[in-house]
Amino acid sequence: MSPSPAGTHHHPLLRVLAVLLLLFVFLLGVNGLGDGFKSLGNDLLDTFFTATRNPFMGLMVGLLATTLVQSSSVTTSLIVGFVAAPDNPLPIANAVPMIMGANIGTTVTNTIVSLAHMGRKEEFRRAFAVATCHDFFNYIAVVVLLPLELVTGYLRYLATELSALLTGVGGVEYDSPIKGLLKAALKPIKQTIEAVFGSGQLAAVVMILLSGVLIFTALMLLVRVMRTAMHSRVEVIVSRGLHRSAIYAILVGILATVLVQSSSITTSLLVPLAGAGLLTLEQAFPITIGANIGTTVTALMAALAVTGVNARAGVTIALVHLLFNLSGMLL
Repeated sequence: MSPSPAGTHHHPLLRVLAVLLLLFVFLLGVNGLGDGFKSLGNDLLDTFFTATRNPFMGLMVGLLATTLVQSSSVTTSLIVGFVAAPDNPLPIANAVPMIMGANIGTTVTNTIVSLAHMGRKEEFRRAFAVATCHDFFNYIAVVVLLPLELVTGYLRYLATELSALLTGVGGVEYDSPIKGLLKAALKPIKQTIEAVFGSGQLAAVVMILLSGVLIFTALMLLVRVMRTAMHSRVEVIVSRGLHRSAIYAILVGILATVLVQSSSITTSLLVPLAGAGLLTLEQAFPITIGANIGTTVTALMAALAVTGVNARAGVTIALVHLLFNLSGMLL
């Protein structure tokens, strides 16, 4: 007797439910971050804001944070939460170098993957070249675009104008049911923390730490679920993009990264292909650029779910991330 098909259909449904639940937990963490900052107090925030006013310090904060958590999506989502905090938000000018630093930090993963080929000299040379092209692309983008942004502020200006277009079109000001659910879910968490730790700075710190854990855990599990569901499809998509035009390859990089919610996975897939001699540096480069653009989707998703008076600022910094990577592509 043939096995019932019922057992073969519940897995995709469970994956969909898991993805939806993890997205909700992720967005809950982003909103909780804003609430925690609201209660933190001016003195601590002033110290942090003063430190990150230096662009080099902001760049280092973004780079180190991403290197530690091995995910630029986690870092940029945290930055969105800081910028969109209802009270005492992180100034957008301080956040821009942090976003750029996060872009550099995310290149560590595929460089580590390339080290697996060290035992074979020629193979390692090819793999390491493809892995580090992501590093050098992001370094050059920061070296060129950070001074340009400091002098002209063009990223902030364009992002502010674009966020104004989004306002009222269904993103920022629309009080969606999801935002209502997030508020309702956050309320008992906040009340429990205040009941245990009081309503002062300690409770605010606990709220920020808990929100960070929620964001990190949800994104890591989301990447794992999406990788399990999409890994073979992403490999097919990437392999199809190897011998096409640069524009097609960029679109492949964007799509693959959106599917698995991780640019590190997309770029790391290229490393063994390069080591095996199936992929040249010229073929890998446009896919890497596409992966850089695709990774901005997570921060945009977080920004559009944020509520409060500074929600538009959250959208603005998420758009800065997108515009920075688009500008890098045009270099």
